Amino acid sequence: MKAFSLTEPYHSVLIDIPEPVPSKTDAILKLVRNGICGSDLNSYRGKNSYLSYPRIPGHEIVGEIVSIPKNTKDLSVGMLVTCNPYFNCGHCYSCSRGFINCCQQNETMGVQRDGAMKDFISMPVERLIAGNGLSPDYLALVEPFSIAYHGVKKAHIAKGDNVLIIGAGTIGMFAALSAKVFGANVFIADIANDKLIFASNHFTIDGTILNDSTTHFNDQVNKYTDGHGFDVVIEAAGTPSTFQACIDAAAFCGKIIQIGISNRTLDFNFTIIQKKELSIYGSRNATSEDFEEVVSLFLKRNDWNLLSMISATFPFLEAPEAFAFLDANTSTLFKVMLKH
Repeated sequence: MKAFSLTEPYHSVLIDIPEPVPSKTDAILKLVRNGICGSDLNSYRGKNSYLSYPRIPGHEIVGEIVSIPKNTKDLSVGMLVTCNPYFNCGHCYSCSRGFINCCQQNETMGVQRDGAMKDFISMPVERLIAGNGLSPDYLALVEPFSIAYHGVKKAHIAKGDNVLIIGAGTIGMFAALSAKVFGANVFIADIANDKLIFASNHFTIDGTILNDSTTHFNDQVNKYTDGHGFDVVIEAAGTPSTFQACIDAAAFCGKIIQIGISNRTLDFNFTIIQKKELSIYGSRNATSEDFEEVVSLFLKRNDWNLLSMISATFPFLEAPEAFAFLDANTSTLFKVMLKH
């Protein structure tokens, strides 16, 4: 069968590999969709510190079950499913306390282990999430939405809270929609005005903030919050400057959720955390419960124009071209899909 492999930064190739042989607890899935994630793009660019080459990327998965053992999840051949792609060890301190999304030896498909950009994959049945009738394109958005949703849940948002999302990429957009689920007034900030216009035109956002300078950013924060700052600020861009912006934009006794990832450092006066009595939370991966809740949300929220987040779709055999296209147009694209 065919698989897509990253051989070194900016070099990729379609390769032939053996078809998977399932264990007694595995299902075989025929891939239907692969979403290209920001971490996949970083792997393509050589900027993913967790990855070694060669590597088959892919953890945004839609597959059709072609074989499956008897199970208690009412899953059967022919069903469309997505998957929880974060493999946990089961015995570290985090796993022993039930925090399996934060396993100390976590292996995410496509990063620390080979991913799903193949014709077929073998997947433990316990990691399958039923699509419940969602179309392949909707189902392909469940994993990235779950990442955002997991982070938003950690904020324990109350109805009427003022929430700022910094970063209007895919995860930021989905964090904004997640915060609306909990009744928040939601604002989104980015350096790209085109993405802010997109957010206003396609989703129910209460306001946008152009983060083109620190002074302008702070002026807009004060305008929207009467000078108080935001109750919750969610970092979804993964840069030192946007984390600093979260610190600046948060209200006294506010909450900050860090979803974005970076290997860069930030030098700042940490006493502001004490002065404002800020609560700062990291958010890593998502749980199978998050996946299931997101599938239910997708089925209920017909008003969400989620498919507008799919900027382009390529045939799977054109995966090298898809990665190059996304790399060249990152500032204007959201989700790029591979269709099998």
